[in-house]
Amino acid sequence: MDKDFINFKNVDILDICDVVTKIEKSFNIKLDNEGLEKATTLKSLSDLVISKIDLEHDESCTTQHAFYMLRNAIARINNVDKCSITTHTKLCQLFPKEDRLEAIAKVEDELGFNINLLKPKQWIVSIFALTLIASGIFCFYNLFAGVAGLLLSAIALKLAGKFGKEMHLKTVGDLACKISRESYSKVRSNNTINKNEVEQKLRELFVNDLNLEPVMLTRRASF
Repeated sequence: MDKDFINFKNVDILDICDVVTKIEKSFNIKLDNEGLEKATTLKSLSDLVISKIDLEHDESCTTQHAFYMLRNAIARINNVDKCSITTHTKLCQLFPKEDRLEAIAKVEDELGFNINLLKPKQWIVSIFALTLIASGIFCFYNLFAGVAGLLLSAIALKLAGKFGKEMHLKTVGDLACKISRESYSKVRSNNTINKNEVEQKLRELFVNDLNLEPVMLTRRASF
């Protein structure tokens, strides 16, 4: 395969749909089927997203905006000098495990949106996911027990996600990058858009969610 080209037809369509949903949420837009059918490459998808946003163009960096917002929020809840927080500051130092849930909830209140930083331990997710699959299979033999297993497994997964304390990012800079791509419109508090960086934000969403190599995902990448 050409190192400068990737065919998204080799990727699960449901995974692509999940990324499209994230794009809509991040940029606060709605992508209709007609528009998506014409967006055959990453470049044309970027053009489609930009066409849906009726805001003035501004060259400022969204990731930088996200970092400043995040730094200010963390400084306020921890009562520390904001200048002591850099892009390299470790998140585990700012959010000790014993009060991590409460601290991150306060940061989200300060920001005005969720940052989705925490998750349960992987082995917990794996156990309940396997239980969910096993319950689905068991429905063919005992419908009542199988459905009960499905419900309990689904509830357990939801609770595990809600109360998980594991952070999948290491630094404040990592989190700022995540926020800038997943909550773009909320970070651009001055109601502007940097049209020059939209394509890169879309690329980051696809790379992170589909585990793709960034070098493979150029503007010629075809859906």
